[in-house]
Amino acid sequence: MPARRVVSLVPSITEALAATRPEALVGATDWCTHPASLDVTRVRGTKNPNLDVIRALRPDVVVANKEENRELDVRRLRDSGVTVWVSEIETVPASFAAYDELFDDVLRWDRPDWLEQARSLWAGGLPPVRERVAVPIWRDPWMVVGPRTFTGDLLRRVGLANVYADAAERYPHAEVTDIDGSGADVILLPDEPYVFTADDGPEAFTTPTRLVSGRLITWYGPSLIEAHHQLSC
Repeated sequence: MPARRVVSLVPSITEALAATRPEALVGATDWCTHPASLDVTRVRGTKNPNLDVIRALRPDVVVANKEENRELDVRRLRDSGVTVWVSEIETVPASFAAYDELFDDVLRWDRPDWLEQARSLWAGGLPPVRERVAVPIWRDPWMVVGPRTFTGDLLRRVGLANVYADAAERYPHAEVTDIDGSGADVILLPDEPYVFTADDGPEAFTTPTRLVSGRLITWYGPSLIEAHHQLSC
């Protein structure tokens, strides 16, 4: 039977579910900001969800992600009889595979048109590198996108090579001087998780900087369509 009540603890997947079958989405985190019109019960944050509120919603399934949500919360929900599906997404192809599993096997919904459109846009081999980039995601202390990340894979597929792709950690700490001297042609400053702005971030570097939408480089879902159109040129 198709799932009729779904709680999402992953902003990207919340947007995907709302674009596919909004009437089935009954709960989401405070960080689930798309679509702007989303009107569901809020269950607090991705790292501190209110498990009692989630249980009270009587979901057929709770959707989570290995990186964004805590294993402890997943285990506690499962121990209380709640079905939880957990994705692990580090590449663009992995996001499509996860959605195939989610729609086909977990929710038992028809695959949406946006999924096939996004899959078609991102098909094909890697383009030539046109720019080398560094992508800070936090400051004080400074942290950057490293290897084995969805963001790094997505950027490489539009010709942007992450200079920290060979780092030891997925999100390494780095000094400003190191980022400035990393060999990046441009430093991309997203507006999430840290909200970099024209007045907060660019002033730290001598390397050229570019403000980008965090949603376009970190989210997987309908945003992949917009991301391909905006980042490929």
